[in-house]
Amino acid sequence: MHPLRALAVYGLAVFAGGALLAPGLYWACLFGAAHWPGLSALADVPFHRVVNRSLLALALAGLWPLLRSLGAHSWAAVGLVKSGDGWRKAATGFALGFASLACAALLAVIAGARHPDSSRSLPWVWSAVGSALATAVVVACLEELLFRGAIFGSLRRAQPWPTALLLSSAIYALVHFFERPPEPAQINWASGLVVLAQMCRGFVELDRLVPGFFTLTLAGLILGLAFQRTGTLYCSIGLHAGWIFWLKLYRGLTTEQPGANAWFWGTSNLIDGWVSLLILAPVFLVVWRVFPRPEPVENGPKTVASR
Repeated sequence: MHPLRALAVYGLAVFAGGALLAPGLYWACLFGAAHWPGLSALADVPFHRVVNRSLLALALAGLWPLLRSLGAHSWAAVGLVKSGDGWRKAATGFALGFASLACAALLAVIAGARHPDSSRSLPWVWSAVGSALATAVVVACLEELLFRGAIFGSLRRAQPWPTALLLSSAIYALVHFFERPPEPAQINWASGLVVLAQMCRGFVELDRLVPGFFTLTLAGLILGLAFQRTGTLYCSIGLHAGWIFWLKLYRGLTTEQPGANAWFWGTSNLIDGWVSLLILAPVFLVVWRVFPRPEPVENGPKTVASR
């Protein structure tokens, strides 16, 4: 199947299918909460979160069929290549990602935009570090496999890789702007579609898109470039994990300072401020200059080099 057609079918199946599946999952949660005491917490799960998880579940379930339709019959085809230096690439990426957002967080604290939360106990901090690290590894692996390995990898089969890189990075940025909608008064078979439409309103809210959309697009460009330059996902996974690790810690270990310029310094999300965009720009240049140039890759009927 043509890469663009395959991606369109995949996207339609994930969004439409996830929205239609969500009411059934929500009712299943209520049934489980009512009949098994150990599942009582499921009764309090908001419907929009069920929709979100339904989309994620279908995205993961459809990933392998998508890859097969694109001609990727092994993990190596999406960047998970058996390599003796995979851990070194991942560690290098993690160090670069960790250091870059550490600079943004430190600048925000020094400028007084955020304050360290002194109420956090040492055991709580260690628990937060472990939780942030676990979340960083899992999310980085899944998102890199989807956005870089599958989406960027398939788009560059149909067009020059710089165009594919920009398109896949814009897609990656947009999906982070789902809005949290109000709970519907009652749930019926179409409620998932209604809530999904409400979640998508964040795509047109200018105050949320700027500068967050540009920062996330730049992050996607960096991650995709690392994949393009190294030929594997390991460095991209490390970079992504380093960023997520800081985002989780920053949110938990700092508090907002009233009157701070959140538009420049960012909120607890950190990457929704201009300072993160300014710091990530040199990271793009580092990845471009430091990592080796890739071998020419097959790109449709022609071979396109990285230059």
